[in-house]
Amino acid sequence: MPPHMAAISHRIAGSGPRVAVVAPPRPRGRAAVVAGAAAKGAHRERTLEGASDDLRAAAAQCLDWAPARRRVRAAFAPVLPTLDHCLFKMAHNEIQMEENYETNSKGVEIFWKSWLPREGTATKAALFFCHGYGDTCTFFFEGIAKRIAAAGYAVYAMDYPGFGMSYGLHGYIASFDGMVDHVIEQYARIRGMKEVCELPHFLLGQSMGGAVALKVHLKQQQEWDGVLLVAPMCKGN
Repeated sequence: MPPHMAAISHRIAGSGPRVAVVAPPRPRGRAAVVAGAAAKGAHRERTLEGASDDLRAAAAQCLDWAPARRRVRAAFAPVLPTLDHCLFKMAHNEIQMEENYETNSKGVEIFWKSWLPREGTATKAALFFCHGYGDTCTFFFEGIAKRIAAAGYAVYAMDYPGFGMSYGLHGYIASFDGMVDHVIEQYARIRGMKEVCELPHFLLGQSMGGAVALKVHLKQQQEWDGVLLVAPMCKGN
């Protein structure tokens, strides 16, 4: 069993009934050739065209844990506005933005961010974003959040434990329901703030975040005024 799988198996087994994590069978024949080529490519040094040595060094870090992910984000922050992508080119200079770290009742440090309409603008409603598995609450959503805030809505987003700037092993979800409970607690705190509590509250879920948003709503049906889904990870009857 590969070391990383053994570690995950050990963590799961330590918290309840033992769960075996079995490595997939080794590919054979043509599949083995393709798999070998893919593995070889995965171990090649990452190349970032036009990037400085400092950025290359930042990108080469192991991103398993939050401190490294935070350092990489800080290193690339000045570069993002220069990228040739519409979401980074849209400038809304009067949007009020704030970033926060909070330790929740489970002892996990959660990163969350807000994008608010310009000062003096009446806020129509508050939108709470649930990101997908390969995403964070910033990066590409940054441009989307600014557009929504410019239209008069307050936008709030958080990184789940193990994602983005929040504490935890990168991408590891010990319990989907547990992750949903983290979202419920963090967004309940934000919804209780005086500038938010009187507004209509909506969830916005993308991909896996669609499943998160649906589960949040199912657990708190009286707390939300609606749910918006973008390519949600769910299946209809």
